Amino acid sequence: MNNTVICPGSFDPVTLGHVDIIKRASKMFDKVIVAVLVNMSKTPSFSIDERIAFLEKALEGVDNIEIVGFSGLLADYAKERNAKAVVKGLRAMSDFEYEFQMALTNKKLNPELDTVFLTSDSQYMYLSSSMVKQIASLGGDISYFVPQSIHEQVYERLKTGARKETVK
Repeated sequence: MNNTVICPGSFDPVTLGHVDIIKRASKMFDKVIVAVLVNMSKTPSFSIDERIAFLEKALEGVDNIEIVGFSGLLADYAKERNAKAVVKGLRAMSDFEYEFQMALTNKKLNPELDTVFLTSDSQYMYLSSSMVKQIASLGGDISYFVPQSIHEQVYERLKTGARKETVK
């Protein structure tokens, strides 16, 4: 039986919440394709190659995953890779509304594709890549939010985006 799933995201940057969802999915399914997507509605802080490299470091030792970049429709990519489901992490009700809409759309485009929702661990319920970027850009400590293996690289890149404007 094919038990391959796709865990898609922009992972810009990957957070401990992302790592938690991916590792949990890897225990539930035979193969997890971590698909780093090009999101046309966002301007990434990191290139797709950097995001893939960060995920490789953060998920080192997890044997049943494959990390790839992709663009286009997830429903088509899942069909191409023979994946039976998409795994998405949920933090709050607002996540559910958006992800439910995406799940229904993907199901319409690929009737064989299901979506599995995993709720975030409570310690990551509030965590997002956007929050990590904001904290780092203001010189804050992001060590609680990103894998230690990529912390320095992520912090150094993001802190350079700190605003130089001062408040009077």
